[in-house]
Amino acid sequence: MIFSPLLSLTVLLSGLAATTSAAAHHRPTVYIIRHAEKPADPNEHGLTKDGFRRAECLRSTFGAQSHYDIGLIVAPTVLENGDHRRSWETVLPLARDLGLPVNTACERNNIKCIKKLVKHYKGPGNILISWRHGKMQKMVRKLGNPNPPEYPEERYDIIWTDPWPYTNITDIRSENCPELDVPGVLRIQE
Repeated sequence: MIFSPLLSLTVLLSGLAATTSAAAHHRPTVYIIRHAEKPADPNEHGLTKDGFRRAECLRSTFGAQSHYDIGLIVAPTVLENGDHRRSWETVLPLARDLGLPVNTACERNNIKCIKKLVKHYKGPGNILISWRHGKMQKMVRKLGNPNPPEYPEERYDIIWTDPWPYTNITDIRSENCPELDVPGVLRIQE
């Protein structure tokens, strides 16, 4: 009878060690999106009406019931004058739904900061990054992809999937926002 509690404790500790080991080796997938629709006037720093509609749609696309399993949401630092707030506004409704803060620790041009965030992320789930399309190619290159695709200027609806070890965009797909997304076939650039 002395062995029975000892055996139970050993089995419990073995299971705990296996769980801890699996969690320690978690390598999140990174999903990268462009901020939602913007005004034609470059002095306007926010989203358009369609942009806010897209932000609402992303609640469903990346929400708790989706397969994306988002645990960290990242957008660039919003400046005092409102510059760079589009990316933050794009993911704010989703962040509220998931009970997550939007990490705005990285300035828009500081791509090294993004690499550090991804590399050091130890939390549960995957990472969603909302950023300016003109910086996305450089970001993916910095994460480890030597030949990243270029994000099309006219699109606001594309999700890039970059799984660990972050050397290849393995999927490019639409955000599935009705009446906002551009119809057509999306292809991964080779």
